Amino acid sequence: MPEYFPFNPDPRAPREAPPANTCDAQFHVFGDPDVYPMRADAPFRMPSATIDAALHMHRALGVERGVIVQATTYGADHSVVLDALEQAGPDYRGCANAIALKERDDAYIETLHEAGVRGARFTFRKELGVGLSPREFRHAAGRLRELGWYAKIQPEKHGILDSVELYEDLDIPVLIDHLGRADARLGVDDPNVRKTIELLGKGNFWVMLSLGEKISAEGYPWDDVLPIARAYIDAAPNRVVWASDWPHPLSRMPPPNDAELLELLYRYAPDEAERQRILVDNPAELFGFDRS
Repeated sequence: MPEYFPFNPDPRAPREAPPANTCDAQFHVFGDPDVYPMRADAPFRMPSATIDAALHMHRALGVERGVIVQATTYGADHSVVLDALEQAGPDYRGCANAIALKERDDAYIETLHEAGVRGARFTFRKELGVGLSPREFRHAAGRLRELGWYAKIQPEKHGILDSVELYEDLDIPVLIDHLGRADARLGVDDPNVRKTIELLGKGNFWVMLSLGEKISAEGYPWDDVLPIARAYIDAAPNRVVWASDWPHPLSRMPPPNDAELLELLYRYAPDEAERQRILVDNPAELFGFDRS
């Protein structure tokens, strides 16, 4: 049995089409290792998860916008993201790995900005090997402020509490990934959920409704994550976004059909106006898409 499973290659249409200009707030792209060299110690490699495959998935779901998030596999070398942004076109944005703010010069960061990168992801999962020290984090956050970028937080396996003191006082937009890595067994009583709701009250924090299928302790149809997602929507309806997290790196069981993840969002937000905000209006504001 493999250490992790690949993405579902046959995405279907969701049972209900999403609104026009729906945005996938996080997906990753990979490519031929001869063209895009990977870090020697990269914990996962998915060369078949190309921008072509990602766009195929988006077309099947009815997704028209997206944010290509640099995978830790490539560290500070964003070539695969730059090429993918050029191919995907103006309805796509990029999110850098924050290690670039430590390892690359201003000219490189400007190249990323011109290509459509508008944020940087800080990874607090130590086993991924691209973390920053507290001093480096503060320096990088200051650079984001100058650039007008948002900070993206990938929590540790067990939530945000061990790292939150580094970023809870930031005055720039901050997007917390993957439902704050909530413990679905505790539901809304999880201290990570309570802390995330507290941060949402500050006005500049956002949360990404993603990874419900992995966070669920019960398994499909993932009912135990509904109250958590719903609590975030109720706390900040204008600062939640949805993401597929395609191609679902490090999946210990076969990933679902991506249409099922969009349909899970429909269960989080059964109201049409809420879906419009989460899938279209909110990401347009955070990522800088045309809101007309």
